[in-house]
Amino acid sequence: MCGIVGYVGPVEDGTALEVVMEGLTRLEYRGYDSAGVALVAGDRVETRKRAGKLENLRRELDEHPLPVSRTGIGHTRWATHGGPTDTNAHPHRGGTDGKLALIHNGIIENFHALKSELIADNVAFASETDTEVVAHLLAAAYTTTPDLTEAMRAVVARLDGAFTLLAVHADQPGVVVGARRNSPLVVGLGDGENYLGSDVAAFIGHTRAALELAQDQIVTITPDTVTVVDFDGTPAQGKAYEVTWDAAAAEKGGYATFMEKEINDQPHAVRDTLFGRTDTDGRLTLDELRIPEEKLREIDRITIVACGTAAYAGMVAKYAIERWTRIPVEVSLAHEFRYCDPIVDEQTLVVSISQSGETMDTLMAVKHARELGALTISICNTHGSTIPRESDAVLYTHAGPEIAVASTKAFLAQITASYILGLYLAQLRGGTFADDVRAVLEELAEIPDKIQTVLDRMGRVKEIAGFMADSRAVLFLGRHVGFPVALEGALKLKELAYIHAEGFAAGELKHGPIALIEPGQPVFVVVPSPSSEHGLHGKIVSNIQEIRARGARTIVIAEDGDHDVVPFSDEVIRVPATAPLLAPLLTVVPLQVFALWLSTAKGLDVDQPRNLAKSVTVE
Repeated sequence: MCGIVGYVGPVEDGTALEVVMEGLTRLEYRGYDSAGVALVAGDRVETRKRAGKLENLRRELDEHPLPVSRTGIGHTRWATHGGPTDTNAHPHRGGTDGKLALIHNGIIENFHALKSELIADNVAFASETDTEVVAHLLAAAYTTTPDLTEAMRAVVARLDGAFTLLAVHADQPGVVVGARRNSPLVVGLGDGENYLGSDVAAFIGHTRAALELAQDQIVTITPDTVTVVDFDGTPAQGKAYEVTWDAAAAEKGGYATFMEKEINDQPHAVRDTLFGRTDTDGRLTLDELRIPEEKLREIDRITIVACGTAAYAGMVAKYAIERWTRIPVEVSLAHEFRYCDPIVDEQTLVVSISQSGETMDTLMAVKHARELGALTISICNTHGSTIPRESDAVLYTHAGPEIAVASTKAFLAQITASYILGLYLAQLRGGTFADDVRAVLEELAEIPDKIQTVLDRMGRVKEIAGFMADSRAVLFLGRHVGFPVALEGALKLKELAYIHAEGFAAGELKHGPIALIEPGQPVFVVVPSPSSEHGLHGKIVSNIQEIRARGARTIVIAEDGDHDVVPFSDEVIRVPATAPLLAPLLTVVPLQVFALWLSTAKGLDVDQPRNLAKSVTVE
């Protein structure tokens, strides 16, 4: 989940450091345990690196400037092998002549055996990382095959694991070589300059023209050329595409934090995800799915695989898809899917959900599902990423870049895309619900304006967060689709405020969790609409009374006009009325806002919470 940048410019250009540092600034959300750069300068490669956030590297560069260069690589790290120290920071040198430097995202699973081999050859190591092993292997290969691309081919043939590698060598001053296996790498195409990055944010300030790389490929960039080969040396072609957002979309837009901006982006994220999905007759047309309709009609089971916030989006999807299609849906944590002997066959649809499209646990689950014969559809926010490429089809969300580590707008876009998929399947299958698809789509079309209404009402939530900054624990309750919303609210508070938070299905209270209630205990309750079926509203009002009687401080999220909750609530946060299955798109917003401002009141870094990174690209 590290961030990587590579750049090569014209001979007369000396802006490599500027370009690389700009890219690292946009990628710091991918890891901020340390950062470093390497520039080709004369007959050497010069490096600077520092533990901690990117600002520490900037200070180091101010104190010890680097020479001008047209070729450079940069790295921002989320630590795996070795702690977050100056020594373990990337880039790592290979050999003893100071001519080669390498950066790495991922894990080399067989590094220990390779390191033992190198130590037996009297190679000295300066760090605890698996990356330095690769750097020394590459330096040794280069002495035998003095071509960086061919040396990289020789090395990757020996590596097990998931990795993206970028390397430079002083003997080839206008070249950066990259390699990828199960880890993201994309090419930026410029005019007399070219770029590499772990995602397009690395170079979006310079070009929107990009090139997808497939699995097990090596790319070599010079100022004027981009050459791609498979690991076996077979020439290959990347897939060119244009990035649909610009650098401004990755900026804070006047907000104090990216998370605040992204929470306020949510009406646009949902609207853009809905846009263009219907024909002139109001029927859903998902041309991007690329799966024949007759195969989708044969589906008799759906499994959703995802992690973290995306898994909670999948839980919401389960309620809606089962209701609309009458197909049984299972939600499986992606990192458990392969190990539970899943029941999957040719009539199973496996839906993966990932904002980045690079979540390693989810990627491995998708590959396993395909091996078992299942159809696979990816719901993803990042064009050209690995999981969509490994899936039979993709349904892209259009949330735009999400920079804050704690996901907000991507969550709403994932739920929206899941609804679209469920409605499309209902439309294909016919049956009693098929006639209602258009009505639900019309209700979905109203959601962006309702989200904006919720955002406009958040002043009191911000105040509550300030009052509760010293809370030691917060509980969240919900029923039906409100249950995954409660889980997501608790996760946001854990991620951002580092306090104990738990989400529960409200019906579970009497089966144990009510023992946690003591006087003053804050409890958020996500209340279903009074129009919900099966008496859900009355049941959760009873739950509120139960915890209130035991001294809980109840903060209730309820729709406009719901007066039954008022006598038992210390605070009522109102959301507009909507169809019960669509309510998560509204009820989660106050919980996001609460976590944002409680973290802010505690003086914490909202965008870069400790120990976390945006995309988990290792298992």
